[in-house]
Amino acid sequence: MEQIIAKLLQDFEHGKMSRRQLIRTLAVAATASSALSSEAVGAGSRGFKAVAVNHISYQVADYGKTRDFYADLFGMKLSHDDGKQCILAFGDTFLIPRNHDSGTPRIDHIAYTVDNWDKTAVEAELKRRGLDPSRTPKTAFT
Repeated sequence: MEQIIAKLLQDFEHGKMSRRQLIRTLAVAATASSALSSEAVGAGSRGFKAVAVNHISYQVADYGKTRDFYADLFGMKLSHDDGKQCILAFGDTFLIPRNHDSGTPRIDHIAYTVDNWDKTAVEAELKRRGLDPSRTPKTAFT
């Protein structure tokens, strides 16, 4: 999945797809990913079940222009705006456009909602996989 997303971002950055096409394709990929059965994941999997895309953090040259575009075209609801970034809500998902000095828009990260969230279990599984959960970046709004 990571390779697919990297390819999509590369295509977007090289002008081979529009912002709208990128987000639509990412939404389809996330939906397909969450539709996997537990059998496909593996009966002995210690991983977690992603049930939704929680938010997409999006770096842009002018977050205000991006905010207005998505609010006007898709009816996304503005729930926070600090003058440098904002949160746009649609369904149970958020888009977070934020100013960035690069002229090339890019997805900063995608966060998933995990079924039956248990912070202790998540931290233990990440550590088991050699990851350090304390190094996870925090958004400005959490």
